[in-house]
Amino acid sequence: MATQNRGTRITKLLGQIKKHYKPVTPPPSRTLLEHLLFACLLENSPYEAAETAFQKLQTEYFDWNEVRVSTKRELAETLSELLDGDSAAERLKRTLHSVFESVYLYDLEHLKKQNLGQATKTIEKYEGTTPFTVAYVTQHALGGHAIPANQGLLTAFLVFDIISEKEAKDWHIPGLERAVPKTKGIEMATILHQLGVEIGKNPYGTTARKTLLAIDGDCKSRLPKKPAPPEPEPEPEPASPKKKVAKSAAGKTAKKKVASADGSGLKKKVKKVKKKVVEKSPSPEVDGPKKKVKKVKKKVAKKTTSSETKAKPTKKTKTSKKIAKRKPR
Repeated sequence: MATQNRGTRITKLLGQIKKHYKPVTPPPSRTLLEHLLFACLLENSPYEAAETAFQKLQTEYFDWNEVRVSTKRELAETLSELLDGDSAAERLKRTLHSVFESVYLYDLEHLKKQNLGQATKTIEKYEGTTPFTVAYVTQHALGGHAIPANQGLLTAFLVFDIISEKEAKDWHIPGLERAVPKTKGIEMATILHQLGVEIGKNPYGTTARKTLLAIDGDCKSRLPKKPAPPEPEPEPEPASPKKKVAKSAAGKTAKKKVASADGSGLKKKVKKVKKKVVEKSPSPEVDGPKKKVKKVKKKVAKKTTSSETKAKPTKKTKTSKKIAKRKPR
């Protein structure tokens, strides 16, 4: 979108937004750290709820160190007035921890002595800070001209066709500071924050749709659409028959191995060998194996004759006795 066209549209939309919300004057007598911590609470909640939660932190806790060492659950219970108590507790705790780790104090007044760019970069490095909290501190504590924008306001300007999806992801609304004079910066920022909170509650709800259409009647086709619910995870497929066959084959081989260990497998192997021999040998040579058997029998007979030769001397002794009886004649 051209810069001139964007600036004209922003000015026109700001005039429409002023008709729906009134400006809020936040208390100016706060330190830089207090502005930073208050911004952690304010980001997605109304001013009244953020002020109540901030006062509870100051009265129910001894100091900021006690807040830092408290659990996220304890802080969320204290910040129950906020629309996003859990997220606010996370931002608050991480920011306090990062500040303490960097300066070992709960005091950031020294940043006011630095130039605006250097001080802003220092705050951006603290964990837990967001573009909203950095812009809020820049506007309220450092004297710079920056309008803080939360996610709801980015959604609204995306619907109004002021920014692109890439600019919304980058958390950037080009031309907004140029369209708002610095003297009117805080006043306009409070009005835009109320719009952002209203849209951020439920971008797909009836209230948000009515508000957006009341400000820009031509944005109907760009209204946020509720995303489709995630598809259920597919059920695991049953095991394929191939796997079952493989398992059964593996089981059979295991059984064969066990059988071979017992000796029962040897018989099966011998039978298979005999079948193969019968199949290979042609019909006229069937007598071949029988001859081999006969030879084996002959060898056995020879062995028996050799054992019988030991009995022959007994026969000789009998004949010798007969001859001895005939001599007296």
